[in-house]
Amino acid sequence: MDPLPPGLYIVATPIGNLGDLSTRARDVLARADLVAVEDSRVTGGLLHHLGLKRPMQPYHDHNADQVRPGLVARLAREAVALVSDAGTPLISDPGYKLVRDARAAGHAVVTIPGPCAAVAALTLAGLPTDRFLFLGFLPSKAGARAAAIAEVASVRATLVLYESGPRLAACLSALAEGLGDREAAVTREITKKFEEAVTGTLSVLAARYADAAPKGEIVVVVAPPGEPAAASAEDADAALAEALTRLPVTKAAGEVAKRLGLDRRLLYARALTLKAATPD
Repeated sequence: MDPLPPGLYIVATPIGNLGDLSTRARDVLARADLVAVEDSRVTGGLLHHLGLKRPMQPYHDHNADQVRPGLVARLAREAVALVSDAGTPLISDPGYKLVRDARAAGHAVVTIPGPCAAVAALTLAGLPTDRFLFLGFLPSKAGARAAAIAEVASVRATLVLYESGPRLAACLSALAEGLGDREAAVTREITKKFEEAVTGTLSVLAARYADAAPKGEIVVVVAPPGEPAAASAEDADAALAEALTRLPVTKAAGEVAKRLGLDRRLLYARALTLKAATPD
């Protein structure tokens, strides 16, 4: 078996069903000089299933800063495969720093794409996929979680996040409070025997799981916000009146048209009327 050229190989591994490992991923794992792993027990099980024995180096949140320089140094002469416990490395783990430092040192970086729980959940949820925002895990403390939700409340995209069973009901309730009662899906055990995607509004889902925390890996998918209500005539007049205190009529109408999404010509005519009715 020919050795791999030196460099960093980012290898996606199954998120449940071992049959999802690609032929290319198996080939890279078989030929790598070293496998950088999140948990050697998990990856060891995968390698055993494949009939492989490869040296492993733990690389995770708690040791990444200490281990990374040594891994980068080895890339000059060895092929290092980076894997996570499941799915695509760098999604909710510290792998991006290794990629950054490897490239800065002039080493080759190669990706071997494959399973990803976030993307798989999107395909199951039946919600818009043209724009989505991955949030990873929300903070566990209520205040920090509410603040994180508030940051994305106005983002016009489907939201995707990871969660654990014991925290799921509280997370769904916080999402409903911070985002409104949007449509959502709770997906779990993706690619496994008991794979499911339960859909409904955030409040309905929160009630469903309030007394029965589900098991398994969980991905929550939340619909984007609805279309904002059209600005009223009163809104337009108030915005024009304020803009006219700073700008000439033409620029005031243009600014308000852009901000409220209204017709510029109609706003220009209305601004002339308001200007004429305002005493100097």
